[in-house]
Amino acid sequence: MRRRPGLSVRLKLTLSYAGFLAVAGALLLAVVWGFLLRYVPDNSQGLLGISPNRYLLEHTFAPAAAVAMAFLLVFGLVGGWILAGRMLAPLTQITAAARTAGNGSLSHRIRMEGRQDEFRELADTFDTMLEQLESHVAEQQRFAANASHELRTPLAISQTLLDVARRDRTRDQDELFERLQAVNTRAIDLTEALLLLSRSDRGNFTRESVDLSLVAEEAAETLLPLAEQRGITLDVTGAATRTSGSAELLLRMVTNLVQNAIVHNLPVGGTVTVHTEAQGGASVVRVANTGHPLPPELVPTLTEPFRRGTERLRTDEHAGVGLGLAIVHSIVRAHDGTLGLVPRPAGGLLVTVRLPGTP
Repeated sequence: MRRRPGLSVRLKLTLSYAGFLAVAGALLLAVVWGFLLRYVPDNSQGLLGISPNRYLLEHTFAPAAAVAMAFLLVFGLVGGWILAGRMLAPLTQITAAARTAGNGSLSHRIRMEGRQDEFRELADTFDTMLEQLESHVAEQQRFAANASHELRTPLAISQTLLDVARRDRTRDQDELFERLQAVNTRAIDLTEALLLLSRSDRGNFTRESVDLSLVAEEAAETLLPLAEQRGITLDVTGAATRTSGSAELLLRMVTNLVQNAIVHNLPVGGTVTVHTEAQGGASVVRVANTGHPLPPELVPTLTEPFRRGTERLRTDEHAGVGLGLAIVHSIVRAHDGTLGLVPRPAGGLLVTVRLPGTP
């Protein structure tokens, strides 16, 4: 935004200091002039015949007063310029840091020294903002790179299959179509997951009252065939608990949690438990499953997009796109809730979602 040039803050402060000092000096001289000279007699003999008369004092006092006023004005300008420079030095440092950040360098920090005051508080707030912004930009860059890599993989596979089919006309066309369909389905799933993640991050959805117990039952009913196919016992317990949000997104959140709990489970005889309850003014959904023990250092990374631990990586038809828990985390955050991941001592994971409750 282009603005018309104006006076600098330092010059404005300097003029303010000098003006204030000049006005104070003028008032002081006026007081002396009005209250001192009024008691000096205006005659040729002066006071008691030994003091100067008013005429002589006026002609002696006026030049000295003018010199004093000129000195106060110059002193006010010089002193005000120096004081304003010292006072605004931290602001100049903050401005330089902001200009550096505006040029794309987010790693610079002010780290202003000295005791706490308004400028130090502003500098510390600016450093915190830069730190969060740098972290967010780095996260977005990693996400873009990972998303590009994930989207490139099915396209590269499709290109390879088509090249092989073009060179080998005798190859089984049904097998080619089947593999192309599988690759295309995975690309579509990944694209839809990215769109859903973007939508939940923006938070532009209509809120309504949602019963999480009904959402849990619907998600369990949808995934029951998958659980039976893998020999997993799926239980839904708890009472009705309501929250305000998008029914579609909340259903996707619970569905992702239950699907992850089913897929990442024991080969035989595993269990998945979904429990809903109202607790301390919050609506709580807990999803617990059996499975292999998870390293504690792996758990915090599970909500990052495209992060798959080797213990959770699958190569079957339920391999996923690495966005399941990232979408869950985004939906929970968009609904002003919290997501907790705790590895179970016997193996598996306990996921706790807390959302603001409604009557």
